[in-house]
Amino acid sequence: MAEYTTVSIPKDLAERVDETIEGTSFSSTSDLVRFLLRSIVIQYEQSDGLTEAEFEEITDQLVDLGYLE
Repeated sequence: MAEYTTVSIPKDLAERVDETIEGTSFSSTSDLVRFLLRSIVIQYEQSDGLTEAEFEEITDQLVDLGYLE
């Protein structure tokens, strides 16, 4: 069985995520965060590292989603 850890995000961001995932296949903020992190890790592993442009693109996407400021 998988072990889990907790990641903290601001409540206002959690509310924005809840609104964002409404009507999608994501049932919770945790589902979305797991999906995003897996996507980033898979992209990193497949490319033997991220280029600066790829890192900036991911960062921009996370800013757009409200995960980064």
